[in-house]
Amino acid sequence: MSASDQVRTEQQLVDTMLQLARATASHRIIVAGSESFDIYLDLLHRGFSRSAMAATCRIPCGQHDTALVVERHSPKNLEALLLRAVPFLKPQAILVLWVGSRQGQGGAKPEQMLERLGFRIEAGTKCDNGFVLSARRGECSQMAIAA
Repeated sequence: MSASDQVRTEQQLVDTMLQLARATASHRIIVAGSESFDIYLDLLHRGFSRSAMAATCRIPCGQHDTALVVERHSPKNLEALLLRAVPFLKPQAILVLWVGSRQGQGGAKPEQMLERLGFRIEAGTKCDNGFVLSARRGECSQMAIAA
C-alpha cells in the first residue's frame, strides 16, 4: 500500500468514526490508540479544535463527548486503551472503536470488553480492514428508549 493510499484509508476511517459518533466541531473528542496522533492531527485539520489524546491528558474528569479508539497493532492493548479512555467520557458520551479483522483472536472480543465497561453497541459498519463500532453507556441507552 502506498503512502497516499494509507492516508486516504485513514481519512475514510476518521470520516466513518465521526459519522457514527454524530460528532460536530463543538464536541470534545478524546483519541486513543496506535494511530491517535495522526487522527488527532486530522481532527484539528478538520476544525475539531476541542480534541485531545488520551496519552497526553492528565486527569480524567468525564468531560469528553466522544472517544475514538483505534488499535491496529495489538489486540491485547485494546482493553487497556478502553480502560484509559472511558474515565474521560461524560455519562452520555459515545465511544467509537475500530476493530481489526484479527482483534477477536486471542482474548476477549471487543463486544465483551465494551459490555464489561457498561457500554452497549448502537451501530457498526464494515470498512476496508475491519469494522467500526459505536457504543453508548447502557443506562444512557435505556434513558433514550424511555424518553
